[in-house]
Amino acid sequence: MRPKIEAPPKISFDLSGVVTLNESFAPGGTIFSQGDVAETLMYIRAGRVKLSVASKPDKEAIVAILGPGEFLGETCLGRNRNTRMGTATAIAATALQVIEKNEMVRAFHTDRALSYCFLSYLISRNIRLEEDLVDQVSHSSERRLARALLLLAGKGNQRRLHSFVGISQVTLATMIGTTRARVNFFMNKFRKRGFIKYRGPLDAHGGLHIDTSQLAKTYFK
Repeated sequence: MRPKIEAPPKISFDLSGVVTLNESFAPGGTIFSQGDVAETLMYIRAGRVKLSVASKPDKEAIVAILGPGEFLGETCLGRNRNTRMGTATAIAATALQVIEKNEMVRAFHTDRALSYCFLSYLISRNIRLEEDLVDQVSHSSERRLARALLLLAGKGNQRRLHSFVGISQVTLATMIGTTRARVNFFMNKFRKRGFIKYRGPLDAHGGLHIDTSQLAKTYFK
């Protein structure tokens, strides 16, 4: 039996009692770089952010694509985490609420509801990372691409037009650990089988109609 695919649940955060600084980034803007001093975390209000790790020059691994309602840079809250472990790049116009580390710690002590929501969020993220690792080492690149598309689409109406602004086939290839040519081959296969329909180029301002039900049924039933 293959496990069902399911995006992490969206958790609603009330940051009204937290001192934040609003910042915005254009597509391609660097939010922070690997090795930078880590003194803040950010809450994504709008947009999409790519988290990547460079292991050597010109070699990049994409570890996550984050969207509204998610945090980045939260590892600064851990002990002995004084530097950024990776690079965060806006791949669409992005609006953030930036929170100082000490301010977030203070808020946890005074707001139990926020502490609970954040803990639930971290557990969901950890489960997702474990599933990503299992998928990377145990399954084919075709199945990994199907999973990536389903997670990026999230839950919702299968007829909905899912925006993939900033996510090119090159990005998808880096996410799942294969080549752009293989991604193109599988995307054409998915299109012929009726799992996806294009509207405009994938990496511009177009999008995809994803039949999430059929795609999940085929690869994760």
